[in-house]
Amino acid sequence: MKNVKMKSRIFGLFFFVSISYGACPIVVHGQTSVPQPVMQQVYEEIKTPYKYGLVLIPEEGKMMDSPSVFRYKNLWYMTYIVFDGQGYETWMAQSVNLLEWQTLGKIMSFTANTWDANQKAGYIALQDPVWGGSYVVEKYKGRYWMSYLGGATQGYEAGTLGIGVANTSRLTEIKEWKRLEHPVMMPGDADARWYDNLTIYKSTVIHDGKKTLGYPFVMYYNAKSKKTVEHQSAERIAVAVSDDMTHWQRYGDQPVIDHHSGITGDAFITKMNDLWVMFYFGAFWKPAAFNRFACSYDLINWTDWDGEDLVAPSEPYDAKFAHKSYVVKHNGVVYHFYCAVDNADRRCIAVATSKDMGN
Repeated sequence: MKNVKMKSRIFGLFFFVSISYGACPIVVHGQTSVPQPVMQQVYEEIKTPYKYGLVLIPEEGKMMDSPSVFRYKNLWYMTYIVFDGQGYETWMAQSVNLLEWQTLGKIMSFTANTWDANQKAGYIALQDPVWGGSYVVEKYKGRYWMSYLGGATQGYEAGTLGIGVANTSRLTEIKEWKRLEHPVMMPGDADARWYDNLTIYKSTVIHDGKKTLGYPFVMYYNAKSKKTVEHQSAERIAVAVSDDMTHWQRYGDQPVIDHHSGITGDAFITKMNDLWVMFYFGAFWKPAAFNRFACSYDLINWTDWDGEDLVAPSEPYDAKFAHKSYVVKHNGVVYHFYCAVDNADRRCIAVATSKDMGN
């Protein structure tokens, strides 16, 4: 988008919105819900109508999922997960241009006799959240961090799943990350909520220097609930907080994004000036699986976009599902990485872009 400022708009007596284009498009004061004109401006900034195609394809019989993309010393890296029939392991790839990727190797593998023996699906934490920013991963206590989906049972997201935390001193070195001995959140915890008492899936952790919620580290995670008279069994996005990355507590007693059926999950958070933007995927509360977004001024009250999907099935390689976002803006181009699933259930990593990059 062009780097021009638009005239300020006044919304009521208590807040105003100024919108500009570029790395930080929006400033809003004094409001918890996000006005629809602002939501529309965000959509115009982040939409990616051009599907470049598949950028990582697994070996026969395996499936790829859940990309996390970051920058380190002028190169791009992606962590992603691979399912081989036994469970999830976490891998890393490298790129010079965000379109051509080379697999480097595994960074979290199967183990024996641990709570996470057969499931280790990792997601980079503490990344610079600024839209169009550096996309570097911050250190905390001299180390790089990730949260991960963990579990002991073999199979596709089988058994009881929870959240683990791992760290390393060398971000891009292909070696096993050091994992905490025990999970930091499980559905059987004493303080489990009604919405996360069955299983817990993906998580994403940001560093909020302003401590908007009273803590420096904020986790968004999706979890599934048991069916009750009041609530269907569905996946919803909720919040947890921490002072030290190793001890986590649930925040509030309600999810922050809830479509009351199907799946709402896999949040990825970026920041446009004072506005937070959450990319997430939905599934089965309308046909197929697709990527959408919501916006917030305070990290807890989220306004859901009610317009078109950001990415949805349209090509043979994503005919079944086009879901699980990781979105970056670099040199004026938006890259929307996602998990593409075809009608034969082959899962690969694809990217859509805001400009036609060829294929």
